[in-house]
Amino acid sequence: QVLGFEVDTVNSVQFSNHTGYAHWKGQVLNSDELHELYEGLKLNKVNRYDYVLTGYTRDTSFLAMVVDIVQELKQQNSNLVYVCDPVMGDKWNGEGSMYVPKDLLPVYRDKVVPVADIITPNQFEAELLTGRKIYTEKDALEVMDMLHAMGPETVVITSSDLQAPLGNDYLIALGSHRKTKADGTRITQRIRVESPKVDAVFVGTGDLFAAMLLAWTHKHPNNLKVACEKTVSAMQHVLQRTIKCAKVQAGEGNKPNSAQLELRMVQSKKDIENPEIIVKATVL
Repeated sequence: QVLGFEVDTVNSVQFSNHTGYAHWKGQVLNSDELHELYEGLKLNKVNRYDYVLTGYTRDTSFLAMVVDIVQELKQQNSNLVYVCDPVMGDKWNGEGSMYVPKDLLPVYRDKVVPVADIITPNQFEAELLTGRKIYTEKDALEVMDMLHAMGPETVVITSSDLQAPLGNDYLIALGSHRKTKADGTRITQRIRVESPKVDAVFVGTGDLFAAMLLAWTHKHPNNLKVACEKTVSAMQHVLQRTIKCAKVQAGEGNKPNSAQLELRMVQSKKDIENPEIIVKATVL
């Protein structure tokens, strides 16, 4: 919204707080409830969209309903772009684990990814979707090709535990954009982004990443390098501001807690709107 998009939000969950806290309470929207909301939009003929963005979901029937709705919206507008963050799990200390029910994986793999145009998995999610482990950058590029073959023309692996050329204090993200030219030939643009690691566990970074990538790929449709530089630079501004504020709140020598590590989004509004490029991408 800050970047100028009119957004209609459907909460897939309504929780008291994010799940990074010890406790949370609230409701998970089911497919019937999602369908009912969509019917309301349809009855008023306000169901023409340019983009659909989906993230955290816990329910397989809800996810299947998202696919039906995206397909219907694509009939309304054939240029609609579906950006999917396939939120399933992550790696901690090198070990990957899922934090959504395991039966979501086949739905993402077989139904969702094939209708998505842009996907933003982390390394663990990219491995789950393709059934292939990533040990090297070459592996990662091959996994991104496998993901392209499933449907999406833009794939960004938002974070990985690959060794960064700049050293251990950096985190690697990789992007790949495949375009078919008018004569049928395919060109693939691939990039690597290395950003400084921040020593804390943040929640919501993937959501922020996917939303900003949507906006910047809209503004730079044929330049994944610039879109990723703006996205990752804005992320860095938000994270640096967050950790700085969190440390002040926690006090000298104390580890910041979940509440103190809430992303400082509002305070970073200017950085999100017009990020100073502090992280550069390398074209591979």
